Amino acid sequence: MSNQSKTEFDALAKLADAIKDEYLSDEDPWQDSPFQWIKMIPPRKKGKLGEKLVAAWCAVNGLAIDTPKDSDADLLVNGNRVEIKLSTLWESGIYKFQQIRDQKYDLLVCLGISPHSGHCWVLNKEVLKKHVIGHRPQHGGKAGTDTFWLEVNPNHIEKWLAPYGGTLEDGFKILKDTKKK
Repeated sequence: MSNQSKTEFDALAKLADAIKDEYLSDEDPWQDSPFQWIKMIPPRKKGKLGEKLVAAWCAVNGLAIDTPKDSDADLLVNGNRVEIKLSTLWESGIYKFQQIRDQKYDLLVCLGISPHSGHCWVLNKEVLKKHVIGHRPQHGGKAGTDTFWLEVNPNHIEKWLAPYGGTLEDGFKILKDTKKK
């Protein structure tokens, strides 16, 4: 770095330091969270992390897990083809489970990670088609008809969603008790 660019860099760094407090909140809710590191992972890697977390969670709790032979499901759990979506809690207090598609899976596991709690919903394909797939498009226009999303406020669960989990325990019980059809 030349002297001139070093000087300009130092000046820019001082300016950025002087205004950073305008952009940083006084209290970061993730600061002492065991999940803080997850917030730093790029979105594409969060999907794979969600799959690994759910697989490990199922395995340590005695559920049979396996890898499907195709990419239409992320995991086989007790014989069910399972798609997994992970969301961290957004600043607005919601989870956004994204890129939900009508693929060849039996169950969708929506794992929500908050700074100091977790949530889980397990939805079968029939429920998804009734409330999400075809109803909550993620993208607009002609090209946006194959991906959907589910926004969930864990403090105000939509009535239709309530029977499909909420707490980690409730979601896991549904996942454990769902028998392959």
